[in-house]
Amino acid sequence: MTQNIYDDPGFFAGYSQLGRSMKGLDGAEEWPALRALLPRLDGMNVIDLGCGYGWFCRWAREQGAATVLGLDVSEKMLAQAQASSADPAITYAKADLEELALPEANFDLAYSSLAFHYIVDLAGLLKQIHRALRPGSSLIFSIEHPIYMASQHPAWVTDAAGRKTWPVDSYQQEGPRITNWLANGVIKQHRTIGTLLNLLISTGFAIAHVEEWGPTDEQVAACPELAEERERPMMLLVSAHR
Repeated sequence: MTQNIYDDPGFFAGYSQLGRSMKGLDGAEEWPALRALLPRLDGMNVIDLGCGYGWFCRWAREQGAATVLGLDVSEKMLAQAQASSADPAITYAKADLEELALPEANFDLAYSSLAFHYIVDLAGLLKQIHRALRPGSSLIFSIEHPIYMASQHPAWVTDAAGRKTWPVDSYQQEGPRITNWLANGVIKQHRTIGTLLNLLISTGFAIAHVEEWGPTDEQVAACPELAEERERPMMLLVSAHR
């Protein structure tokens, strides 16, 4: 079963104060790049895997999606999502993505934001998603970049010239990585970029776009602390077709 860290009171309290929690999609710096990968949603049946507060679900409906299914393992997240919208075309449901069973050929778009790096059996989940998508449809997701995940331990150090560097720790060693972010003992699953992309290919997806996201000049000018995100990639954005 997926670790349900988001229902930990301390973690949830900290997460609720993040910009992406308070401002929604506009508070997520990578959103413009992720949004650019999305097709027109008119009339589509959409599934959001790890929907959190439901920000994307509601945005998808605003863009014309016919139905949206938002799944999350966190009861606290789902309660917030359900309290934010009474749209009958959006369904929120508790689901462990490790044990997901989806109807065949039912969706036109599968979307996920920063959830897949928690999944142990990602191969199994991708098979479920592929089965649930109609031919010609898309899977679009963001994930914590493997280099970022592998550079959290040790954290950044300063070299002899006073420059911040990010040592990469055992990049080729795949498996669980434990971090202390908002709460102690947060477990994420490290995979190399090659493993991730090859999982998609072997499942039957055709990779359309891969982006090692970094902030734009305009974003850094507006928020100078984002300059740090140019020192190593923090997120990987992927678009794949069924």
